[in-house]
Parts: sequence; C-alpha cells; structure tokens
Amino acid sequence: MSRIGKKPVPIPAGVEVKVGADAVQIKGPKGALSTPVHPAVTYVMEDGAVTVNRVDDSRVACAQHGLRRTLLANCVEGVTNGFKRTLEVIGVGYKVVLQGRSIVLTVGFSHPVEFPLPVGIDAAVEGNKLHLTGIDKQLLGESAAQIRRVRPPEPYKGKGIKYLEEHIRRKAGKSGSKK
Repeated sequence: MSRIGKKPVPIPAGVEVKVGADAVQIKGPKGALSTPVHPAVTYVMEDGAVTVNRVDDSRVACAQHGLRRTLLANCVEGVTNGFKRTLEVIGVGYKVVLQGRSIVLTVGFSHPVEFPLPVGIDAAVEGNKLHLTGIDKQLLGESAAQIRRVRPPEPYKGKGIKYLEEHIRRKAGKSGSKK
C-alpha cells in the first residue's frame, strides 16, 4: 500500500473540489486547476478531505495510487498558496530583464535571449535573481527548467543560470606547466 496514497488530502476553507468522470476540478482563491482521473483509482469526498483509493491491487493501480493523490494535493496547494521558484543569473555582464510578458536574458551570447512567459506564470526580477510564481506546479517547474537550459551553470567558474538552492560542484582548472 502506498504510504502517500493512503493520506487524505485536506481541503481548506474557500476551496471547492468537484470529482468528474474524466477530471477533478479544483477552484480556490488564486484560480482554478484540474487534474485528470485514472480508472484504476477512485476519489471519495468525506468531512473536508478527499481520499484516493485503488480499485484493485494491480501493478497499474499501485503505480497510480500515490501519483494521483500527489497531483491532487499539488492542485489544492496551488489554488490556495501558489508555488514559487527562484533562479539566479551568475556571471560578469550577465543580467536578466523583464519586458512585459517576456524575460530577456543577457548571458554571454552575441544576442540577448528572449523567453516569453506562459499564461499562468508571473515573474519578478530582483538584481540577478528571477522569481517565478504560479499555481500550476508542473508548468512552473518546466518554465524554470527551460530558462535554466539557456545557459546552464558551468563547473569551472560557476557562470550561468542556476536554481537558488542548487549547489554547483566546482572543478579545479588547468594548472600552469612548470619548466
């Protein structure tokens, strides 16, 4: 039995959950999200919480049990509090600028790189830090990963775009030859 799947998902005040035939709709103060349902699991609403149960003990049902509970919990968390991801731009002359609904990165290429923000993701720039916020955890993480992919951090000087909590393992550079 999945330890995560057994836990009920508490529904805070102000959040409305509707279980449909093909998706679970979640509405809250920050917006609305939906997550698809799988035929191997069922959703039970009882006293302010949603419990995800398996229909049988098949391999597919076991795999989907914890996954569907986590997806539902992420939707509930997103519509109540939202999610935040912070990227840091490190390097001499490297900078990030917000122009309308797009992010302009100057990260050592011959041209600035423009990244249009997807609908539902907001950004704020504070010095060399880029703060991304949104209610959809998957879309937020994918957007942050695409921005990081423009110039991943390199191990010699640490230049590039990295997550704030990421630690870059540094390497020693070439040492000069001694004659």
